[in-house]
Amino acid sequence: MKLSTRNQIAGTVQQVHAGEAMATVKVQLGGGDVITAAITAEAVTDLGLEPGTSVTVLVKATEVMLATD
Repeated sequence: MKLSTRNQIAGTVQQVHAGEAMATVKVQLGGGDVITAAITAEAVTDLGLEPGTSVTVLVKATEVMLATD
């Protein structure tokens, strides 16, 4: 599959917390950092996500915000 998204990062699912409609999925990256994705609970099921699953994190955003004290 070819995608236009340029920010693609390989990782492994570390944790999945599914609610009724939404879920959070923690993905550990190769360097040890963790990214948390918010996706639908249905997507978790459709993708078969569980700890140990190899995934590619795709980041496509129109805004990135940072804040400091």
